[in-house]
Amino acid sequence: ALLGTGLCHADAEAEGFGQDARTSPPVAVFNWTAQLVEETYTNSTQKCWEFFVDLMRNVTASELCEWKVISRPYSLLQACLEDWADRLRYGYPNALAERYIFQSHHRYFHNCTLEHQVYFDPPEDVLLAMIIAPICLIPFLVTLVIWRSKDSKAQP
Repeated sequence: ALLGTGLCHADAEAEGFGQDARTSPPVAVFNWTAQLVEETYTNSTQKCWEFFVDLMRNVTASELCEWKVISRPYSLLQACLEDWADRLRYGYPNALAERYIFQSHHRYFHNCTLEHQVYFDPPEDVLLAMIIAPICLIPFLVTLVIWRSKDSKAQP
């Protein structure tokens, strides 16, 4: 009954959405659209994945860990997932896109290890200590040198 009362006055509002008073309110259309967008994104990302798999067929097992070789297919997969999300206003990153990225790593790149150690910057507090310590030592050492040189001149 409450819903029916709201629909009695809804014909002016419904006309603004291009609907007549006999159709469901715009909220119901929004839920259907969200479901359609998700289904469309799912189908589109499946095509992105199939294209990626097709590109990876040209990569030999010895080349799987070479960034120069795999960067193009990997970047195209990521761009495809992101472009479809943008087109459909679905939001990126999202769970489905992450699943495809993880699946690509699991399927193709799980045996890749770093040949050489990668160095990272130290944490900020350690870096600050490494910078300030020598700066603070310089005046102390200068004072020590001057004091020792004056002391040695006093004893002939």
